[in-house]
Formats: sequence, C-alpha cells, structure tokens
Amino acid sequence: MKVTEPLAASSTRITTATTTSIKTTQTNVLRLIIGTTAAGTISIQDSASNVKALFKASMPEGVYELGFVSAGLKVVTGAASDITIVYV
Repeated sequence: MKVTEPLAASSTRITTATTTSIKTTQTNVLRLIIGTTAAGTISIQDSASNVKALFKASMPEGVYELGFVSAGLKVVTGAASDITIVYV
C-alpha cells in the first residue's frame, strides 16, 4: 500500500474592494473565511468570469465550506471586507 501526503492548501487574504485573480488553472476551492461582516458582495468566479458562488453583503463572520472544482479562481469583492479564500 502506498501512503501519500495530503495536498497542502493555499490561501489568499483580501481586504479591499477589488478583483483578485488567484489561479488560471484547475483549482479545488475549499472554503471562504469571512473575518468581519461582509461590507459588500463577494463573488467567487472561474477564469472566464462564470460565477461559482455568490455571498451577499452583510454575510456574518464565519467559515463557509465550498468544496468545488473550478477552471481557475478569481474573487470579486464589492466593498472592503476582510476575507480569506482557501484552495488547492
């Protein structure tokens, strides 16, 4: 039996209203961590700008498990919010 190490996750913290391109290749999007109540919408998209997950403004602090595969990863924040996206 071959034992392999699990893939180490990466994360990107975003604190401004911006479009953040994180990866252009296939990505496993694991979770979104909202550190302070979201000031604006948070859109998680693939490289072609297809929306994969959308969080409304005023989402409370918390860890939101996502668990999907995306053809690239881009996050669009509508207002300055303290969020972290976790992916492999």
